[in-house]
Amino acid sequence: METRLKNRLYSLLERSGSKANVHFEAFFPGNRFAGGKYHIGSHTITLYLEEIREQCLQLFSSLDLFNEYIEIVFAHEIGHAEDKDLLSLADQLDLAETEIDKLGIALQIEENAWDFAEAVIGNNSQLFQVIKAHSLQPYRDQLLVGA
Repeated sequence: METRLKNRLYSLLERSGSKANVHFEAFFPGNRFAGGKYHIGSHTITLYLEEIREQCLQLFSSLDLFNEYIEIVFAHEIGHAEDKDLLSLADQLDLAETEIDKLGIALQIEENAWDFAEAVIGNNSQLFQVIKAHSLQPYRDQLLVGA
């Protein structure tokens, strides 16, 4: 990753007030198509650079917006790291008895992170809204199917 982009990301982290650790890897180790992951136990955000590139290509058919895209993904992961309700919501998720309840809690976790990201990014750009909507759509679709 180029130094200038890395500096932009660390600047975003500083602006957010987060003290989360940050790691960069090429690919997500699981079966999901994840651009980033927050680990509660180690208070660590990991960005999966090749996954983020592929997401950007799929959504925009180009890497022209890659720097903005990765900043938005990073801000979202910072949102998880700084979500004061995350532990409680994670506990609720573990205790949820129905799939609908689990989906609703998972959606709330994601919406909380996006709300924080929007405040950190500092604008309500169309790009941000497209990425947010694309990210939340699978949760909303599953809730509709399960309802």
